[in-house]
This record gives sequence, structure tokens and C-alpha cells, in this order.
Amino acid sequence: MAHAQRHGPGWRARYKKPDGTWGSQSGFETKAAALDWGNEQELLIRRHLWIDPQEAETPFGTFAEAWLASARLAITTQAKYRSYLDNHLLPQWEDWPLVLIFNNHLEVQSWVTELHEELAEPTVASVFAMFSTIMNVAVRARKIPASPCQGIRVTSGEYEADRQVATPVQFLRGALRLNDSFGYSGFVLALMDGYTGARWSELVGLQPHEYDEINRAIRVVEPLAEAQGQLVKAKRTKSPAGKRWVQLPPFLADLYEALLEDCDRSFVFVGEKGGVLRRSNFGRRFWRPAWDGVAQDRQTGKRVPPILPGFTFHEGRHSHRTWLADDGIPEIGRAARLGQKMRGMGGIYEHVTPETKERILTVLQARWESSLLALRPQEQTALIALLPRMEETIKQLTAVQQAAANQGAKIIAQISPIDA
Repeated sequence: MAHAQRHGPGWRARYKKPDGTWGSQSGFETKAAALDWGNEQELLIRRHLWIDPQEAETPFGTFAEAWLASARLAITTQAKYRSYLDNHLLPQWEDWPLVLIFNNHLEVQSWVTELHEELAEPTVASVFAMFSTIMNVAVRARKIPASPCQGIRVTSGEYEADRQVATPVQFLRGALRLNDSFGYSGFVLALMDGYTGARWSELVGLQPHEYDEINRAIRVVEPLAEAQGQLVKAKRTKSPAGKRWVQLPPFLADLYEALLEDCDRSFVFVGEKGGVLRRSNFGRRFWRPAWDGVAQDRQTGKRVPPILPGFTFHEGRHSHRTWLADDGIPEIGRAARLGQKMRGMGGIYEHVTPETKERILTVLQARWESSLLALRPQEQTALIALLPRMEETIKQLTAVQQAAANQGAKIIAQISPIDA
């Protein structure tokens, strides 16, 4: 049973903890107050609701570091969390006891409001999500009774990422410009972005041996990860569903195999000196000028018009999925190709059939062929200079298109005015 003892000028409560040892709390002015507090602790213990006051006093910084050290995270996620912790969480909360954060809901809301003054809304949401995760772990670890993050207004609800979708001919134009600025591998990389839907890390992490020549497919198992300035092969994909083989449509398989023939590096897509590509550097020097255009080209002095201003490499993934949806590919086929897990019962009972995989390749090949005919004459000339065999392909496609147009005109001419 709990009891009270004299302690200096006041009283101290004594109560039996779950492990059989005696706990104490001093600072009570009266014996009754100390006894009531001790009895309350033992009541919470019997109801399995008790939290050790000493554990609740654990500093946030100590607990957060222990959590991060024990969490099983991808190296990119580990680096991101380390950055959030050092730059945003510890400067605010490092020395705060967990129980004090729990009792200061308004302070948490004020901190989030201040974050909005220096960070974009999606970044604020990401930082707060990590903070909320740590506090939820503290609840499960019996440090605090509940999370102080409940009810915090993080975003306005008005922000929505504006995703752009490029057409096949826009991708081909972008690829031609990248061929001029970066070389043949840039040409292929741009088309791989649009016609596989793979992530940047999955494509630039490809190695020559990760290609199935029989099925003409790339193997996505260990994407390239950048953490703390280092580029390494990750041990696993972003999610289990991300581990997959991605078949290439016939035209893209030809282009990729031609690139492999001249590949003598560890990775298929490399920089000028054979180094691994970095997203930021490639985007700034090559991708952005190709899609945004330039006011005056340094070599020719002419203006280069934009293709799709602001279009990002990751939006190639959105474009690919949109193409497949427009072409009637079922959701399970789209999800499997992009390495995404379907939610609900569809992820359990639906499966990708060989017919669906073949249909995907067919519609992608058709989009490529339509893009060849949509090029301007000078653009077709540039493509033929790069790929001489395209001249015959374009002639054949043009002949088929013309024949279909003539057949349509003939049918219309045969319809009588009365029937029309």
C-alpha cells in the first residue's frame, strides 16, 4: 500500500512499482496530498495504465537518437531523417522532457507554424510526420500517455502538386535535345523514363548484367541511393512491390541493347568521365535546358523554344502510368509495371497475365511509332542522322498512314448524298 513520509519541510509519497521496487515522489505540502498521489499511482499500475515519471522525463533528443539508431530504414530514408533531426527537430525539442512536450500542445502548433515560414508545405508535412512518428513510439514505449500531435493543423489542405504529363512526341523531342547536349546515353535515358515508368534511382542504378536479353527486360532490384553525399547500390527497392522485371517495347530494347554494346563501365548511364550520374547535376545542366528551352544557345546563338516547361524526370513516371490508363491497361498491370502495390482486395486476387504484359508492349510501341510521324521534318532529319535505320521505318509508317487516309477518303466518296 502507498504511504507518506516526512521529507524535509514537506512530505514524500511512496508506492510499489510493477517490478516490486518502491518508487517515490517528494514535494507535497501535506501528508494527505502525498498519500492521494501514491494511491493514484498504484491504481494506475493495477489498471496497466501507469507511466514511470522518471521515464516521462526522458529528453526528446535522447529518445529520438535511440529511435533512429534502432529503426530499420533504407539508407536514403536514414539520411533524410538525420537531416530533419539535425536541422529542425533537435534545435527545437532536444532538451525538452517528453512529458513536457505532451503537456504543451499549443507549443507544438506554434512550432509547426514557424516551420511554414522557412519551408515548403510538403516539407513541413514530412518533418512533422517524422516528429509524430517519434512521439507515437514514445507512447508505445510507455514514456507518455498519448501523442501531443493529435489535432495539430499541419497543412492548409489547399496544396496539391501539379503533375504534368508529356506526350510521346514531347519525350522524343526531349531525347533528341539530350542527345545533342549529353550524348546517346542521354537520348536513351529520356526514352527509358517515359516508356518504362521507372524511378531515377532505378534507371541510373542499372548495371550491364541487369538485363535479360531473352525477354528484353531490365531488372530492378538494387536501385542507386544517395545518402550523405555518397552514391551506393541500395540493398532493396523502395517497397517489396518495387522488385521487378520491366520489359522494354521493341524499339526501346533495340536502343538499349545498342547502348550496352559500347558499355565498358560498372553502370549503364554514366557521366562524361564515367562517373555515376547525380540527379541534381544532370537536371540542372541537361534535363532542364532540354525541356525548358534556352533564351540563346551558346553555340548557335539561336533561341531554343521550350518543350514542356518545368517538366521533371519523375513526371515521366506519371506520364507512363497515364498513357497506360488511356490505352485501357488494367490497374493491376499499371501497378506491377511501376512497382506499386495495389490496395484492397485487388492486390490479393488480381494478377498480371502474359496477355496484359504483351498488350502493354504493343500500346507503347504504337505510341513510339505515332511520335515518329508527329516530328517536324527537321526533327525527323536529326533522328535519322542519329539512327539511320529510322529512315526506312518512317517511310513505312508514312505509307501505312497515307494508305489508311486514302481508304477513308474512298469510303466517304462512295457514300451517296442521300445516305449521307
